[in-house]
Amino acid sequence: MELNTNIFDQFDKKWALLTAGKMGKFNTMTISWGGMGTLWSKPVVSVYVRTSRYTHDFMDSEDYFTVSFFPEEYRNTLAVLGSKSGRDMDKITGSGLVAKEVGESVTFKEAEVTLLCRKIFKQRMDPKNILDEDAKSFYSKDAEHDLYIGEVIEIIQS
Repeated sequence: MELNTNIFDQFDKKWALLTAGKMGKFNTMTISWGGMGTLWSKPVVSVYVRTSRYTHDFMDSEDYFTVSFFPEEYRNTLAVLGSKSGRDMDKITGSGLVAKEVGESVTFKEAEVTLLCRKIFKQRMDPKNILDEDAKSFYSKDAEHDLYIGEVIEIIQS
């Protein structure tokens, strides 16, 4: 497996869709926080999901998830997918994206790169453990995040 990219730009500048579940019952959300690296001698991706998000339920109940990156022309679509909840509507139908099965999870035909991940770690990010004063502001009015780490099982590039 090989992925040549600027890992700092992938999440912050390009954004991504985090998807958990299986065809027929899944949810996706836009993420701009994440990381890639190595843990326990495995290639990994870390993602952060607020406990209040609908996708959180899927992340907890599933063993696999995907992180999918898109060309710039999908930026508006990702903005909408990040602002609407799958609890309230069928986000995918309105998005124009075409879901497709990949391994034990789901990605989208339009994705440039998809990382298929097997969940290997989860931990609540307790705000009292945050040392950076600026970061504490992220938790003054909203739910905490859970950190999920997934082993990258496959890299799918279009």
